[in-house]
Amino acid sequence: MKKILILMILLIFAVPIHAVHAATIYKWVDKDGVVNFTDDLEKVPSSYQDRVEVETRKDVKEEVTPPAPQAVTRGNEQEEIKKDIVGRDEAWWRDKVRPWKEKLKEATEKYESVEKKYTEKSDELSRRRSGSPTQYKMNIIELDKIREEKEKYQAQMAEANEMLEKLKKEAEETKADPAWLE
Repeated sequence: MKKILILMILLIFAVPIHAVHAATIYKWVDKDGVVNFTDDLEKVPSSYQDRVEVETRKDVKEEVTPPAPQAVTRGNEQEEIKKDIVGRDEAWWRDKVRPWKEKLKEATEKYESVEKKYTEKSDELSRRRSGSPTQYKMNIIELDKIREEKEKYQAQMAEANEMLEKLKKEAEETKADPAWLE
């Protein structure tokens, strides 16, 4: 009986005890609808701190090393796929920048068109000093509408430029190739 008891005690201590690791993951969605994750709360932008979701994951390896750069084979030569320190490649950065450049181009073209229209209407109004007060007021109202449209496109241009600047700073921080943003 003693032998069985001793054997059972030894078996209990001989069975490896699995340590449970846990990791806290912070998740937030930015204004572009992109879901972001980090394990460091300080990396969450302050504007999203109040919207961050906290998840605790069990049985997670404590340290995950990023995968090594992949190689693309072309005939006899090998070309290394370049990535930033977070593991994002040129395609990822170009996909992030492209919509903002398109928005900037579109807003700029529309702004220039409306600016031309505003100038023409303004010149027409200054040449037509005679006429009914009602017609004069209608022209002023039309100029105001055109001016509001100009302001809308100016705001769109400013937003696109701001986002492109943020992406440029993020690229610098993650050591991405600046040419990827062009």
